[in-house]
Amino acid sequence: MSARKYATMVQDEQVSMHPIVGQRRRSGTDTVLRMDRARVLICDPIPAVAVERMRAGGLQVEERADLSLEELEALIGDYDAVVVRSATKLGEQQIAAARKLRVIVRAGVGTDNIDLAAAASREIAILNTPTAPIASVAELALGFLLALARRIPQADTALKSGRWPKKEFSDGIELEGKTLGIIGMGRIGGALGRCASALGMIVVGTDKELEPSGCFEGLELLSLEELLPRADFISIHIPPSAEGRAAIGCEEIARMKDGVLLVNCARGGVVDEDALFDALESGKVGGAALDVFSEEPPRDLRLARHPRVVCTPHLGASTREAQARIGMEIAQILLEQL
Repeated sequence: MSARKYATMVQDEQVSMHPIVGQRRRSGTDTVLRMDRARVLICDPIPAVAVERMRAGGLQVEERADLSLEELEALIGDYDAVVVRSATKLGEQQIAAARKLRVIVRAGVGTDNIDLAAAASREIAILNTPTAPIASVAELALGFLLALARRIPQADTALKSGRWPKKEFSDGIELEGKTLGIIGMGRIGGALGRCASALGMIVVGTDKELEPSGCFEGLELLSLEELLPRADFISIHIPPSAEGRAAIGCEEIARMKDGVLLVNCARGGVVDEDALFDALESGKVGGAALDVFSEEPPRDLRLARHPRVVCTPHLGASTREAQARIGMEIAQILLEQL
């Protein structure tokens, strides 16, 4: 991938991409009397304490999980704000029907499930909660590194089946002294890098920014072309490109070390799944750990069922702590904006 193409990628921390028009600020108290209570539609589950806080602040909140696109389109016109996670899609049709909508809040980091151009054309503010899941996603990626290095899930499955495969799993590797390449040195990439460095790994990273937010002492910044052949492990922390092209495809995999171990806790579609499957079959990629898929849930289970793949169902931010932070950040955003 050329440096110019790589420079078009967005980091994992988009915030406040469109200014809100005619916003009203709340007072410093938690309970506010409103002549015209703003209505909030929550389309994906968030912690109950966050909902309670919004209601205490004077917002009229309705929780409607699992709406179809058609149902959402029919309902959305009555609301001033909408809260979504990754499951709910807000396309051009839904946004066009949102005649009162002023704010969309994405619980978490990415906004690839929202039609940004449609929202911008209607001067709808889009905000997310990029700091809340940092530790949770970074720790999952770190867990994946360990799982790949020692093939922990495969050994667990074998033992539970009644086998004692000690010799079969005697070729694990240590993390200490190995090189971890991080693609996307934003907040999450930086958090992972610091954890890996503490375990004795050599950490190299690449990013579109000259001074990315995830930099730390000991990190070596490289171009993507320089990073790929140096890394024993590669962890990806970038969103999909605007063009929909996979950042890691056949060309990029060919430049990697033989037997490289690959982690993707970013977004489905960032890695070309067909290219990854072929590389696993050939042994070019020694193992992969995936929290995300191009289609979720995936109908094609070739990767998920591959013996050298460890996978989870998009659990990056699914910890009690991250969910609590996300919920309270959402409440604070809406109480300030409406």
